[in-house]
Amino acid sequence: MHKRTTLRALAAATMSLGLGLAAQSASAADTGPIKIGLVLPMTGQQASTGRQIDAAVKLYMAQNNPVIGGRKVEVIVKDDASTPDQTRRLAQELVVNDKVVALAGFGITPSAMATAPIATQSKTPMVVMAAATSAITEASPYVVRTSFTLPQAAVAIAEWANKNGIKKVVSLVSDYGPGIDAEKYFADRITLNSGQVLEKLRTPLRAPDFAPVLQKVRDASPQALFVFLPSGQGAAFMKQFAERGLDKAGIRLIGTGDITDDDQLADMGDVALGVVTSHHYSANHKSAVNQKFVEAFKKANNGMRPNFMAVGGYDGMRVIVEGLKASKGAGGDALLAGMKGQIFESPRGPVLIDAQTRDIVHDMYVRKVEKVGGELHNVEFDAIKAMKDPGKSK
Repeated sequence: MHKRTTLRALAAATMSLGLGLAAQSASAADTGPIKIGLVLPMTGQQASTGRQIDAAVKLYMAQNNPVIGGRKVEVIVKDDASTPDQTRRLAQELVVNDKVVALAGFGITPSAMATAPIATQSKTPMVVMAAATSAITEASPYVVRTSFTLPQAAVAIAEWANKNGIKKVVSLVSDYGPGIDAEKYFADRITLNSGQVLEKLRTPLRAPDFAPVLQKVRDASPQALFVFLPSGQGAAFMKQFAERGLDKAGIRLIGTGDITDDDQLADMGDVALGVVTSHHYSANHKSAVNQKFVEAFKKANNGMRPNFMAVGGYDGMRVIVEGLKASKGAGGDALLAGMKGQIFESPRGPVLIDAQTRDIVHDMYVRKVEKVGGELHNVEFDAIKAMKDPGKSK
């Protein structure tokens, strides 16, 4: 037992030394490319997340061809299949072997959380482009977020529900960090506004079967069903929602924008019409910056429509590159300082990277699924301006 404990301690010390040396080496003067490690779920249940972010990062790189101090910026993509142990291993290899100055991507919260200690130990800034649990930025002082947080979206739709006379609801969320956030902040705001959550239902993150919980929803007869599911599960949920007849039972479907993901909306059919969600991005967002982004994204990806994951990746690369310009190509604390406080116009609208929390501040939009030109779109009709994470805005 003592020998095994000693070996574990030695392995941990070796890892610590390796990460420390990697950080020193990466910050030294170099004439080679400046490397960014992009860890994404390119296979598995969250593959649509990886596909969207990878495409957006490639678009940003093609449009900007960043060169800093005579050194090209290079992106190394690794597939973690949304397996946290694999995410951690890949991140460590990218820091130690590839000497990246930044890590980025992270399709789900457990993957981001698994990597945070590596970012801290090696002083490598880590840009979260997808994962949305509120606490991620607190896991390491080197985490910067360009996605969104579930409390932002949950509070926005709860406020809309109150304004529209919805008082009795059932919540249905995926049973992991973002889902727990969505459930809590939605319920807190509904009850604050004198509403009631009749039941709080959860489904597993992997391979969920929605039929049993949807039957519970029907039996409870709420005015509305509030839903959060991770990107990629919306189409399957909508199919079962219709099969159970909830769309015809007078139960309104509301939720965070993940359930009407732009990438999957065309596959959902008319059952999605009228669904109201809150989110930070829609491909239908009316701005010149977004129109240019959508056109370029579609052209580069055989007509694929960008979703909120794509904009998280696109903005994330901008934050990294602009940070590198400010740090003159250096990584570590200098790069982190260059990322903090950035303000810019994104395809989603105005964005601020809060200098203290390293989290994103942006507009949240309430949208309704409608047909536009014969296609389903999330059409924005209301907004909460410059919204911080409600848990960090005090």
